[in-house]
Amino acid sequence: MLAQEIIRLKRESHTLTRDHIEEFVRGLVDNSWSDAQVGSMAMAMFIRGLREEETTFLTLAMKDSGSALDWSGVGLAGPILDKHSSGGVGDKVSLPLAAIVSACGGYVPMISGRGLGHTGGTLDKLEAIPGYRTTVSADEIRKVMHEAGCAIVGQTAQLVPADRRLYAIRDLTGTVDSLPLITASILSKKLSAGLQGLVMDVKVGNGAFSTKLEDATELAESLVSIAGKAGLPTRAWISDMGQVLGSTCGNALEVREAISLLRNERSEPRLLELVRGLAAEMLLLGNLAPSIPDALRRVDDVIADGAALEKFARMVAALGGPEDFTDNPGAYMPEAPFIVDVVADSDGWLAEVMTRDIGLFVVELGGGRKNADDKIDQRVGLSQVASIGCQLSRGDLIARAHCATVEQAERAQRDLGRLFVLSQTAIDPRPVMIQRFES
Repeated sequence: MLAQEIIRLKRESHTLTRDHIEEFVRGLVDNSWSDAQVGSMAMAMFIRGLREEETTFLTLAMKDSGSALDWSGVGLAGPILDKHSSGGVGDKVSLPLAAIVSACGGYVPMISGRGLGHTGGTLDKLEAIPGYRTTVSADEIRKVMHEAGCAIVGQTAQLVPADRRLYAIRDLTGTVDSLPLITASILSKKLSAGLQGLVMDVKVGNGAFSTKLEDATELAESLVSIAGKAGLPTRAWISDMGQVLGSTCGNALEVREAISLLRNERSEPRLLELVRGLAAEMLLLGNLAPSIPDALRRVDDVIADGAALEKFARMVAALGGPEDFTDNPGAYMPEAPFIVDVVADSDGWLAEVMTRDIGLFVVELGGGRKNADDKIDQRVGLSQVASIGCQLSRGDLIARAHCATVEQAERAQRDLGRLFVLSQTAIDPRPVMIQRFES
């Protein structure tokens, strides 16, 4: 079957068969399709779109392009569950969530990624912990799952190799923002992890890749539908990314905030609500609770009694981090040398946050990558970030900037306040969990 003929069919809006799509995926893996042909196919898919059955075929073919995680013989006594986020500023939900679900009897093999653009990456956050290894073999993932019940790591070389090549070429050819290709990319990796249930957190707002509710809705519906057709029970929530999630953004700062939540210390309400809500959905999917209220009670119990914190500690130690990390995380993660307060220049209610610009500001501080091989400064970022709806007086703290240089600190005090817009009338807080979908 000629590559150019399959490309022509999609270019002319024909529906591709399973055989066509499996041939394309084989070409991705064995390099019988050139980069030019893959780029042409991606562009044809981007412009002409894919029907649901085509997206399902692509998802399954990419899942089968490498080896899957095999849990037989590991001795896991509960369901294998996971959660995936479409990405946001300050989104550290995965860190406490995996430990909470594990403490409730689930097993969470979370294959995570790095920061993309203005959004932070879960792997980058965890690498703020000295010694923590995000690149491990499938056998090591199985071992950590048995020991700790959760493992937040990167994709192994054997998992979904077709997606790695296709994504790299999509990134170079301007075809990343294709709903079917996004759906297939996410779900092929999740299916290869041998899951029995998946919860999707689809972000919407000025700090998300989907800035409009209709786009986020379309993505959530696509993910739930295709996952169901592929045999993976899935729930999805659209959640707000019109402001920083939690009170921090920046890798080490976000790890500390996640640990504070697990230690049952004071947590930013929106972050806690989203963590509890997504964890409850995972427990329902895994038949670990009969209802949402029961699931929420279980979540609260494992936070209150320290069981979730213990699971996180075991995972960190099993993956090379300090055994006593959760006892005193600040001892292992140095602070930025210059910490300055950014304050309100007038009275009012916080009405709008330029969330994407805040994410880019953290990247400029060194907390993200401008180029793929950039080294991240784990210390920098923002803490004590104000939430929409809070009332402020002139001189009140809006955020605290953690900077590597005097110049960065001066810029933060000069420019950062402009990213927080005040209103002279009261503003209601925004709901963090907006809409639910299920297959």
